[in-house]
Amino acid sequence: MKFFVDTADTAEIRDLAESGLVDGVTTNPSLIHKSGRKFLEVVEEICGITPGPVSAEVVALDHETMMKEAEVLRKIADNVAIKVPLTIDGLKTCKALTSDGTMVNVTLCFSANQALLAAKAGATFISPFVGRHDDIGFDGMRLIEDIRLIYDNYMFDTEILVASVRHPVHILEAAKLGADVMTAPPQVIRQLIKHPLTDKGIEGFLADWGKTGQTIG
Repeated sequence: MKFFVDTADTAEIRDLAESGLVDGVTTNPSLIHKSGRKFLEVVEEICGITPGPVSAEVVALDHETMMKEAEVLRKIADNVAIKVPLTIDGLKTCKALTSDGTMVNVTLCFSANQALLAAKAGATFISPFVGRHDDIGFDGMRLIEDIRLIYDNYMFDTEILVASVRHPVHILEAAKLGADVMTAPPQVIRQLIKHPLTDKGIEGFLADWGKTGQTIG
């Protein structure tokens, strides 16, 4: 499974990239607003940190303007993936861009039928939002299961990018279901590392090492 980081915080991206955990980055207007920085500037910096796909979202709602915005965004770097909403105009834009060799992330997916349409439009990534599904009483992971089955049935190349990840269990379940990618905030990725028995083991080893009176180097 590929790990994308869902943030516009370049310091966090750099730190996680040093661990080898970053295969790509997703951003959205809300994350850019939170960063307090200029959109194009942030995307360009992120593209320089990771060679993997960096999702940059259009904000227009009509196909013609989406294409104009996409033209600006894809000039930033070769690893920019244009992020479009799952609307008819978004799908038109997806088809036009992927036919021209540009990566496209179709976002705000909440049904397997929507995911099917995105795959038929040639999407590079489909982003089903599991956390938001859970928020309204539906099982977000069931959505991932349904999309995986449909994509495997027809050998679609579109990668399932599990989004709106709220906790490590989402990541675990997505991996078990065979999702291609997950994107999560830095703090959720860091939670994967933590385990009380690991911490206890380190404490024990250090205590015993201290008793030896030795040093390394």
